[in-house]
Amino acid sequence: QVQLVESGGGLVQAGGSLRLSCAASGSIFSINTMGWYRQAPGKQRELVATITPIGNTNYADSVKGRFTISRDNAKNTVYLQMNSLKTEDTAVYYCNADYYSDYSSGWTKDYWGKGTLVTVSS
Repeated sequence: QVQLVESGGGLVQAGGSLRLSCAASGSIFSINTMGWYRQAPGKQRELVATITPIGNTNYADSVKGRFTISRDNAKNTVYLQMNSLKTEDTAVYYCNADYYSDYSSGWTKDYWGKGTLVTVSS
């Protein structure tokens, strides 16, 4: 059983910062791309940022220059440092990963955590 457990969400004022963490555990041999997505009320889930095992990153235009994604491969953990938060960043933030368990299970793509709520007040 594989789990992606997000933490670090909460309530913050506009202009503030939060750091999200997502730890993967369970039957994991290796993890490929990890990422953060978010879903605001009444909106579709959208990409925030992704990171490959060697550190190549991709960001949504709306967060470039404000958010930084990083990962610790030894800990199977991905982070999202969010600075200069805006009210429009309010959403549930979900962790996503592609991982390899073993020969019989192979790769699992687009595995999701349960999310952590980030609320930015004005």
